[in-house]
Formats: sequence, structure tokens, C-alpha cells
Amino acid sequence: MLGLPDDVTALLFDLDGVLTDTASVHDAAWTATFDAYLRERADHLGEEFRPFDPVEDYARHVDGKPRPDGVRDFLASRGIELPEGDADDPVDQAFADVTVAGLGNRKNADLLRRIATDGVTVYEGSRRYLQAAQEAGLRRAVVSSSANTQQVLEVTGLARFVEERVDGLTLRERGLRGKPAPDSFLAGAAALGVDPARAAVFEDALSGVEAGRAGGFGVVVGVDRVGHAEALRAHGADVVVQDLDELLDGPR
Repeated sequence: MLGLPDDVTALLFDLDGVLTDTASVHDAAWTATFDAYLRERADHLGEEFRPFDPVEDYARHVDGKPRPDGVRDFLASRGIELPEGDADDPVDQAFADVTVAGLGNRKNADLLRRIATDGVTVYEGSRRYLQAAQEAGLRRAVVSSSANTQQVLEVTGLARFVEERVDGLTLRERGLRGKPAPDSFLAGAAALGVDPARAAVFEDALSGVEAGRAGGFGVVVGVDRVGHAEALRAHGADVVVQDLDELLDGPR
């Protein structure tokens, strides 16, 4: 049904990059945040400024992960370690006081400004697929590391197609590990009352397809928005499409 194995009864969708084009907005916000910090660090410590790579660094270190993990993992790739800080750390911390939480909050503030200014683009093929899944009686949940998931679903009108939501707020409240751990997808399947083997995972991030594979889900669909189909397959995708409505005519 809908390009999926016959025994699949539930669909678990990542948000950014799968249903909406917020992945590009996240990338821009991460780039601005990290570049500002790295420039400040270079000025204070006399280091060479090496900017955040919005392609390689984004895909390897932050895409699909909870915000603190993205900050921590990228900084670790540069040999930088910061104090964890508190969830409500201000966005305007002095250089000597910068924390993982503070940098994450800077990124989120930048992201929200961009969403308020430019809105959020929905992939129309994904909207069609969600509507077809609803009409076919398949269960549907969004599973995202973003703490802004509900806001984006409401702004885009996608909330009416979604029964359950597991997001960055859920991870924090329940102490769940972020992707590539399978915890969030397993929580999404549990919320829909289905066994993982009867659920499909839809992901554009390498960490997300790894999570789908690790969770023993019935099928992992990789969504290739940036030309990394082979990497998606290598990390665990069973099938790769460029947009979800390709599955309406069968997987390619």
C-alpha cells in the first residue's frame, strides 16, 4: 500500500527535510550560530577561523539530532569542549561564559526569526502522500528532534494529517536518546500502538535512517533532497526517493 510492504500499518515521518523544507532553514541558523562563535573564538584565542561547512558539517554532526547533541558533536569535531550549561542559558553570553545550551539557544532564536520572517515551505509531494495515507487508514506520527515541531505543523496546516507527535520536547521530558538511537521512533510506534516491524520510517538524515534500522522497523525510506542517495542506503535505507509522492506509483 502506498509503495510500502503490505503488512505496514503505521508511518513515522521525520519533519525537517521530509515533510517541510525547514532543513534548509535549520542549516542556515546553525551556520550563522557556529560561524559567529568560531569567529569570536579566533579573535579571542588567536586561532585561524575555519567556518562551519553547511554541507559536510551539517550532515555529519547536526542533521536530525537534538540541539544539544548537534552543538556538542560539531564542537568535538573541532576539538572544542564547552560546559553544558542550563536549558535557559541566555543567547547573549560573553565568550568566556559560552555553554552548549547557550549556543543551542542562539541557534533556536535565529531559527524562529527566520521562520517568522520567511515562513515554512511544505514539500507538496509529501502533503499528497500524507493525505493519501490518511485516506488509506494508515496510522501517522511525526518524529522529529526539533523542539518547534508543533509550531511548524500548525503553521503549515500539516497538523490535521498527524495523529501523534514525538519531538525535542518529548525527548527532554522523557529522557530519550536522540537519533541515531532508535528511541524517538520506538516512542512514535508505541504512541500509535503498533509493533516497529509493522511501521515505516521516513527520513532524510543519515542519523535518522540509522535510527530506523537500529529500531527494527519494517521499512526505512530515505528521502534524498541533497543528492546523497547512496549514503542513505549505506546507513540503512531500504528504498530512496526524492519526494514521497514517488511512492504513490510504487517505490523506485
